[in-house]
Amino acid sequence: MATIKIKLKKSLIGRTPAQRKTIQALGLRKISHVVEHEDNAAIRGMIAKVQHMVEVVE
Repeated sequence: MATIKIKLKKSLIGRTPAQRKTIQALGLRKISHVVEHEDNAAIRGMIAKVQHMVEVVE
């Protein structure tokens, strides 16, 4: 299965609790932290919720 890399590019300061929990569920901790996940609908939905804060590399 294909994987995607997700990089946190903006701070969590001032974000809503839902956005903070989504970032945490993706496994991101600090700015510029990169994680790798399988490309599936659940992960894509999480990325869509915080798309203004992350960068995706397919």
